Amino acid sequence: MSFHAIPPKQTVPNALPTYAATDLTEGRDQAQIVLGDQVYTLRITRAGKLILTK
Repeated sequence: MSFHAIPPKQTVPNALPTYAATDLTEGRDQAQIVLGDQVYTLRITRAGKLILTK
């Protein structure tokens, strides 16, 4: 019988900033995001999906 050690899980630091959608919307279902002179609306649907519209 042979035993193999399970290698420890290694976490790779995320190279991209990560935000919780509920943090962006401050607990609501919508938030506005500004990019340059454009305003976008981020919406969390009842099904838990994200929709980004201009």
